[in-house]
Amino acid sequence: MEYMHLKTKPDTEKAMKRLEAWLHHEMIERVPVQFHRQDMTRKIDRETSGWDSLKDRWFDSEYQVDRYIRSIEGRNFLAESFPVFWPNLGPDLYAAFFGIELDYTEESSYAIHSQDSLEDLGNSLGFSRENTYFKKIEEMTRLAIEMSEGRYFVGFTDLQPGIDTVAAWRNPETLCMDLIMDPEGVKALIKKATMDFQQVYDHFHDLLKKNDQPSVNWMEIPTLGKFLTPSCDFSSLISTEHFEEYALPFIQEQVKPMDHVVFHLDGPGMVRHLDPILSIPEIDAIQWVQGAGDNNLIGQWKPLIRKIQSAGRSVMVYLQPGELDDFMSDMKPGGIMLCIPSSGEEAERAMLKQISKWVR
Repeated sequence: MEYMHLKTKPDTEKAMKRLEAWLHHEMIERVPVQFHRQDMTRKIDRETSGWDSLKDRWFDSEYQVDRYIRSIEGRNFLAESFPVFWPNLGPDLYAAFFGIELDYTEESSYAIHSQDSLEDLGNSLGFSRENTYFKKIEEMTRLAIEMSEGRYFVGFTDLQPGIDTVAAWRNPETLCMDLIMDPEGVKALIKKATMDFQQVYDHFHDLLKKNDQPSVNWMEIPTLGKFLTPSCDFSSLISTEHFEEYALPFIQEQVKPMDHVVFHLDGPGMVRHLDPILSIPEIDAIQWVQGAGDNNLIGQWKPLIRKIQSAGRSVMVYLQPGELDDFMSDMKPGGIMLCIPSSGEEAERAMLKQISKWVR
């Protein structure tokens, strides 16, 4: 596949090549930069009539795609920021492919946890391409491709298999008790939650490739090969011993067929698992999400970022514009991608000029 050129981003190829270099812990001219403006879709007036429920609005593919298109009208995407529509029905969507239901709010959706025993739950769940959620996200993906007209990339939906899927089926707190009371039952559910992942991934990968789309998801890092963002948010609740027994083997299996892998390390509770994660050779980079409040200040996480750099992996760093000077003066740029909120194009151009000097 050749580089696709977006009408909304004349430097598409140059920006994608910079990201490819970053994934290999290399740098072309400067570090890659993603600018995150306030969610533009929130500025689009939300319709409040025409649907019987919030779920119906989420499931209205035409509305969701059109709303995204309106949100990017007139915007320039600077640096390594890209317009990406990723079909989204919530973070527990993969779990819903097996037969559970999701409860919808304005901003997200949540799994309706089963109260069945582990054995009964395992017997009642099963992946199906006829599943309502699977068919809807496929429909939304196809419609987004049809309506794109070269204005944006279309990506994968959010896929979180493995023990995160089991936590959605079961309930995270209950699953913690299950690990103690019935570890073999948990392992059986994890097996069920992992065995269909590759066929699901390949189904959407093939659909996107047939329509000349790159491999991209909510992380908005388009690549030419197979791109994956594995995660294991549930593991912030468990020990490293449990992580290595219940989560690590599937992550290792999950990444083997991929060309590029960026691991989603979500919050301070995940830090204790960093060493086994870094032991996986297929992982190219870490997306470090430090959290909110006091955790959000990037200065305290410099040793963690240096550790990732020293392991030969790249890292996505989220910081505020006011932290940029101090961070650049104290850190080496090798392998770093900066992710920065901005107020608009003028501020972004000023920061790019500043960042271009950070080459030591």
